[in-house]
This record gives sequence, C-alpha cells and structure tokens, in this order.
Amino acid sequence: MKQTILVAEDDSDIRQLVQLYLESEGYQVICAENGRQALELAETYEPQLAILDIMMPEFSGLEVVKILREKTMMPILILSARDQDEDKILGLDIGADDYLTKPFNPLEMVARARALLRRTASTDEVAVGSFTLDIEGNTIRKKGKALSLTPIEYKLFSKLLKSPGKIFTKVQLYESVCGEYFEGDDNTVMVHISRLRDKVEDDPKRPKHIVTVRGVGYKFEA
Repeated sequence: MKQTILVAEDDSDIRQLVQLYLESEGYQVICAENGRQALELAETYEPQLAILDIMMPEFSGLEVVKILREKTMMPILILSARDQDEDKILGLDIGADDYLTKPFNPLEMVARARALLRRTASTDEVAVGSFTLDIEGNTIRKKGKALSLTPIEYKLFSKLLKSPGKIFTKVQLYESVCGEYFEGDDNTVMVHISRLRDKVEDDPKRPKHIVTVRGVGYKFEA
C-alpha cells in the first residue's frame, strides 16, 4: 500500500516539481494550494507525512503545523524561502520535524521525506513538537536533551505525549501509572503533574504543554 504525502505549496511550479519527484519514488501525493485546503485534505486522507510551505494564503504553514500538532503526530517537513536561524528554530519549536530552505535540491527533499517516514515507521520512538519519547530507552527528550524523570513521571508524561490534544481525566491518568484508583487519589495526580511541569515547562507557573482542562483533567499540547 502506497504511503500518502500531503504537499501544501501556493507556487504551482514548486508544487508540481515536488509532486513529480515524490510520485517517481512511489508515493501517493495529495496537493493543496493554501493552508485551509491543506487542513481539509489532512482531515480527509490522513497522510503519513506533510510537506508545507510557510508563506501560504488562508493559513500560513506555521499555523497549519500548530493545528495539525493538536490532532496528529505525523512527521512534518517545512519548505521555506526563509533561511534565518530564528525561522528554522521557530518552525521546529512549534512542531515541525525538519526544515528545508528554498531553493532546494529535489533529491534532498525526497531523501528527507524518506528519512522522516522511516523514522516514524518504528514504534520505538514518538516525536511530538520539541519532545521525543524513546520507548525502548525509557527516556523522554526535550529539544534533544533527556529529561530527568521518575518512573511515575515518565509513565504519566508518556501517556499524555502519545495522544496530543486528547483530554485525560485524573482517574484515567492515575490508573495508567499507579493502578486502581481510590477516592482521594486526585491529590496524588496533582502533585505528580506539578513536579512534571517543573521539569517539562519553560515556565511551570504558565504551562503551555501540560494543560489543565478545568473540571475534566489534563491534556498535552505540542
């Protein structure tokens, strides 16, 4: 079965070039001319990889990355004429997995796409935004640096990390890391979440990744 790649690029010449090279490698390619169309196609076809231009009408590539990261962990490759380090860092920080500047060698683009697909084909590693879960090594990295987590913190963060955007109740989180839930165990979850935020968040008092959903529980935002 062919793997499907979403290509979102408003320049028709570049879009057709990317499509041509990817299809010659055996991939199924779906194309979007703007950010809104890219999101619609991603919802319909559930591609295994997205290749996004930054400067697009409707929604920019960066906006598309943010929205996709709330729903999926598929790898994302950004194509952009912006070659400043700040632009690359921003793109990677909000959830892209790779960044290729224009003009680019189409063969390099194909190689990067293939590498991203190969990486995610392994169930031993899950990458979401700036975080990477190494299941085999029982470690979680933030921007390449391993976090120092207790076993319970690791289990708790893994649960959230594997399902970005999904809301988990305190009961669900407790039972996934500690076993059977008993009345009064809410405080235990809150303590672990607080300690986890100290290690995960840039500003633990204003968490952006481990988010409280008032009256329900918690979710992970990339």
